[in-house]
Amino acid sequence: MAARMLFRAVIMGPPGSGKGTVSDRIVKHFGLKHLSSGDQLRTNMQRRTEFGLIVKSFIAQGQLVPDDVITRLIMHELKELDQHHWLLDGFPRTVPQAEALDKAYQIDSVIDLNVPFETIKQRLTARWIHPPSGRVYNTEFSPPKVPGIDDVTGEPLSQRDDDKPETVSKRLKAYEVLTRPVLEYYRAKGVLETFSGTETNKIWPHVYSFLQRKLPDVSQKEAAGPR
Repeated sequence: MAARMLFRAVIMGPPGSGKGTVSDRIVKHFGLKHLSSGDQLRTNMQRRTEFGLIVKSFIAQGQLVPDDVITRLIMHELKELDQHHWLLDGFPRTVPQAEALDKAYQIDSVIDLNVPFETIKQRLTARWIHPPSGRVYNTEFSPPKVPGIDDVTGEPLSQRDDDKPETVSKRLKAYEVLTRPVLEYYRAKGVLETFSGTETNKIWPHVYSFLQRKLPDVSQKEAAGPR
């Protein structure tokens, strides 16, 4: 019996480029398992594991987690997905991480979301939160009724460390220095597909069209199934 061909993909782009939204749509339409390095890091930090405490200081300063640490974590999680199509989000971020991934898996496609840094800065620095409830506001698209104040409780809003202008600039600079070479690494391998734009809803149809040539749209099958 022939082995089932599994599709392995990576989605890349600067922080704030819309990777989460595009990844959710890819999962919905094409049934890939989504593994986000950011989700894994946040889970460990919330649980205050030893690993979580180590990485918290790096992220708070807008720095990337060391290669060996994040590689061990992701490789462990990928072992659980050996029988599935999957999409990696946030990994690899450096060439050594990409090389480590290549030794274990064949990557079929790398989806690069090319969004201008100025657009990203506007998106992220406009985001404010009410920490107790988790409510999120955006001063451009969904501002609070009173600037700096939560609509429901009247309590002050705050910015996550990740969203403060100085931290956003550090994160984008780190991406430029460390991750751009990864794009060139995959371009040389012939698996890089770049999608440029400033709005996720305008980039998505092009991503969808590309993936539709490789995988069936499982959401259409579900919609056509018995009710």
